[in-house]
Amino acid sequence: MRKVVTILFCDVVGSTALGERVDPEPLRRLMGSYYEQMRAIVERHGGTVEKFIGDAVMAVFGVPQAHEDDALRAVRASAEMQAAAVMLELGIRIGINTGEVVTGEGETLVTGDAVNVAARLEQAAAPGETLIGSETRGLVRDAVETEKTEPLELKGKAESLQAHRVLVVDPDAPSVARRLDRPMVGRVRELERLLGDFEHSANDRACHMFTLLGAAGVGKSRLVRAFVDAVADKGRVLRGRCLHYGEGITYWPVVEVLIQLGHEPESIIGGSPAEAQLAFRKLLEEAANDEPVVVYFDDLQWAEPTFLDLVEHIADWSRGAPIFLLCAARPELLDLRPTWGGGKLNASSLLLESLSADESSELVDHLLQQFELNATMRTRIVEAAEGNPLFVEEMIAMVREDGIDQEMVVPPTIHALLQARLDRLGGDERTVIERGSVEGKIFHRGAVLELAPEPVRPAVGTHLLALVRKELIRPEQTTVPGDDAFRFRHLLIRDAAYESVPKETRAILHEQFAAWLDAHVHLVEQDEIAGYHLEQAARYREEIGSPDPAVAEQAFRRLATAGQAALNRSDWNAARSLMRRALALIPEGDPARVDVLPDYYFALTESAEWDEARATVSELQGSADGRAQAYGAMFAMELEMTHVRSPTFSSTGLDEMVASATEQFERAGDAKGLAYASRLVAFERWASLHIAEAIERFEAAAANAARAGAHYLEDDAGVRLARSQLLGPIPIRDAIERLEQLVQVYAERPLLLAVIRATLARAFATRGDIDAARELQHAEDVLHEAGMKVEATSVYHTRAWVAGCAGDFDEEERMLRMEVETLEEMGDRAYLSTASMLLGSCLARRGKDGAAQKALERGRETTHSGDFIDLVGLDALEAVLRARRGELDEAQELAGRAMARAEETDSVRLRLDTRWSAAEVFELAGRGDEAKVLLKESVEIAERYGHVVAAERARERLAAVL
Repeated sequence: MRKVVTILFCDVVGSTALGERVDPEPLRRLMGSYYEQMRAIVERHGGTVEKFIGDAVMAVFGVPQAHEDDALRAVRASAEMQAAAVMLELGIRIGINTGEVVTGEGETLVTGDAVNVAARLEQAAAPGETLIGSETRGLVRDAVETEKTEPLELKGKAESLQAHRVLVVDPDAPSVARRLDRPMVGRVRELERLLGDFEHSANDRACHMFTLLGAAGVGKSRLVRAFVDAVADKGRVLRGRCLHYGEGITYWPVVEVLIQLGHEPESIIGGSPAEAQLAFRKLLEEAANDEPVVVYFDDLQWAEPTFLDLVEHIADWSRGAPIFLLCAARPELLDLRPTWGGGKLNASSLLLESLSADESSELVDHLLQQFELNATMRTRIVEAAEGNPLFVEEMIAMVREDGIDQEMVVPPTIHALLQARLDRLGGDERTVIERGSVEGKIFHRGAVLELAPEPVRPAVGTHLLALVRKELIRPEQTTVPGDDAFRFRHLLIRDAAYESVPKETRAILHEQFAAWLDAHVHLVEQDEIAGYHLEQAARYREEIGSPDPAVAEQAFRRLATAGQAALNRSDWNAARSLMRRALALIPEGDPARVDVLPDYYFALTESAEWDEARATVSELQGSADGRAQAYGAMFAMELEMTHVRSPTFSSTGLDEMVASATEQFERAGDAKGLAYASRLVAFERWASLHIAEAIERFEAAAANAARAGAHYLEDDAGVRLARSQLLGPIPIRDAIERLEQLVQVYAERPLLLAVIRATLARAFATRGDIDAARELQHAEDVLHEAGMKVEATSVYHTRAWVAGCAGDFDEEERMLRMEVETLEEMGDRAYLSTASMLLGSCLARRGKDGAAQKALERGRETTHSGDFIDLVGLDALEAVLRARRGELDEAQELAGRAMARAEETDSVRLRLDTRWSAAEVFELAGRGDEAKVLLKESVEIAERYGHVVAAERARERLAAVL
């Protein structure tokens, strides 16, 4: 079994010198007394002495059964050991460390690095000194005063270790103090219930026993604190707590109450149990003569049966006295005394449930005070704590100490608590809950039956009901017909149960579960779930040095299939993650990778993960497989042309390369490869603004993608086809009609539908229908949620377009700036050059020539010789800026070149923009008549194609020139 334990090493200092100066006989007696006392101290605190090695003692706390305070027990034992050594006139040094080990039977109880660290800490300690590791210190922080040592360079450890020197050990303080001073969150009805039962007891002058049940940390103590505060002026409150371990613990709660009442304990508990019951009851009745008495007994789950008998005796036999017995306990109390409170008319109980998510968030606010916590970490804490206030407190304490940028991990205090709870289960119950944990937070009885050892199977149902009763699991709605499902009461319980299973056993169980799943369940996520379990099996076999390539191959195929399915449902984040995990399972060079790498590359480019995309391309190019090389060659050119955007890029050789790749794909019957090939050619035609040819190639890509079942590639082609409607020589009226038809065709394809609607927004804005455009301009927001980072920048582009058409130039500039900033952060150049050019043009229209010049320069840096819309647009922008600076010859040359190039394209908008820019240049150069001609042409072109806004502005400008 794997578990977290605390290891203590103790060694006598100077034993060799002692042997030289002391006769062997008294030395033998001295060392015998030393061994005897050390063992007694360790065992008194619940530890186990694993072995004596010469003068050294090795003890383990947490074996065979873990306790939530094992670390504190070890530190308290060390303090007693140091004191005992002084009395023996011996010097000892002690090292204590907490960590994960593997436990077993035989000569060695525990093995693991945690043992080695404890031994090294002991060796580093000075005589009379105890050093503890950071993990141990975190578990005892409120009961022990420590100081940091200098970082220790320990033998065999690559990194230095921070140790803590123990200065003072408080024998009574809890290892971690609870925050009972915070405002109570929730629990209004529970408090009203407590107060109501107390009022009945006080008014009727009758004894009432109220049992408050709840898991550790759920808030029993805080509720009791609120109750005590509310009744403080109505009666006397007495407190007693049951101890977890120690000598004389049976009547310890009674002793505490007697001291508060001013009585000598021996006078009450010195006789038989029956005499103690009678005497204590009479004493409480006397105390209640003048005012109601609340007797609060805490942690009854640790009570001895004799003490439970005493409490029930008071409840059964007390008469005429307003005694309110408030008993707080964990659900384990019902294992000790299943009939607790049963049949008593004057007894009631309440199970305290977890806080709601909103209440947990409110608790976080109370605990943070002046400490700031980002929204992501806050959400993690609320989700991980699942309504347990102690878990919230400990997670915030850990974040305060360790910082807010770390991954959310389970605080060691919580892990110790849960591990101890599981260790109190019977062996078969433990087996059942561990098998359930393999499936996950929700698991099925059938799976447990499949995974459980043969002797345990007949009683699995009984054990599951017992775990429900113990508040570890609860029934859940099943997804498997004819089966029962259960949910862990808390995810951290599941994690604690799972982590106790040895990795070799985990690997076997995950494989068995995947087989059971395929035999009994048919889910949409079947490949993803089965792939996860096979992946875990492969990982654990790798970690323990027994890799199984066959299992890894199975996991790869299931995760890869799930990743491609995620692409088809437009879940880009899941697709990237699943394919990344799949590829990590098998080595580079494995032929099976060729079927996954192209789609992985495609997903990476959508999330702007350029380094990973380049690595994927390199792997494809370096493959011995011809089809892989074809993919690699295409993607390398695509990166240069559309994403990385080298200014020196040339598409020379593209057609020849695509022809070669197409031959490879046709020979292999790879329709998806043919879709990628058509897509690349379409991009080149798109960039050169030969929109009609681009549409033809995108249609071919869509057809091949559909034939391959690659809906994500089909959607990608559909996106380009939709946006092409506004780039080519299609009248706006016809473009709107086509786009509205596409809305009906792709009603079930949310991402493609979003782009179509956003393109409609641009079309409506172009013809002056601003209200309709604004209703649709938010359609692309869904792209963010889908994880399409690059494509989602079109949100800014659409809003800028609509704002510009509406005359809201402040908003147009703001959106274009946001687009540029976002693309810069992502390192994308495909859209950056265009966004920079559009921002520069917007700034120039607003007279912000200095900022426009900077945008122009950035656009030049990020475009290439084949990107016509950028080259032409940048020439037109530069022409205007130069003309305004008086560089008229250069400006006229640039303006003329821009118009000539625009005429070579299908882009109506580019023809309008270049004429508009040239008109300003010519006007500044004294060629007003030619400027008028260009503006008249602009009006005619705009009206012919339905660009209403452009036509109106051209007419206004023409009127100003005239």
